[in-house]
Amino acid sequence: MSLGAGAVSPWLLRWAHLIAPGGSVLDVAAGSGRHARWLAGRGFTVTAIDRDAAAMQSLTDCARTVVADIEAEPWPLDGQTFDAVLVTNYLWRPLFASLVAAVAPAGVLLYETFAAGNESVGRPARPDFLLAPGELLGAVPGLRIVAYEDGFLDHPQRFVQRLAAVRELPGAAPMRHPLAGRGTDAGSLESTG
Repeated sequence: MSLGAGAVSPWLLRWAHLIAPGGSVLDVAAGSGRHARWLAGRGFTVTAIDRDAAAMQSLTDCARTVVADIEAEPWPLDGQTFDAVLVTNYLWRPLFASLVAAVAPAGVLLYETFAAGNESVGRPARPDFLLAPGELLGAVPGLRIVAYEDGFLDHPQRFVQRLAAVRELPGAAPMRHPLAGRGTDAGSLESTG
């Protein structure tokens, strides 16, 4: 699958089954809304946040929108939690604690962004925008890592780190986090809807 501007992240497709059916999802740095639209189309209640007011205006039909410069202003969703927090192709390290805090009990954090090595194949190339090896693993205290990848993708060429992590219920029996979709693979998830 070509990962064009409108394509849904294969990482989201692979791990969407961990989001509670009909649950609330926060799409961080939502941009054009490719993920917000896909999630809303599958019955999730979506909150999209981005600094681009025009992009957020285009999502009002499918998501609650929050226009905020989350790098220059205080985190506008302090105290709010979501069944899933989604971050793709975005890195602002000072937000790690806020993102983890936004994951509700039994919720999931799905995070995918560029990693060290990407400077050898394209942009972003500045270390400020690239995760160091294993960095994402240390950025989610209090969450249980269900899946993690750190490596090179061929099409389009890029170095990434990807993480799926859940907030388990305190004192409850261990949660079962399927490592594959409910009776499906990512390909069939992608084609639904």
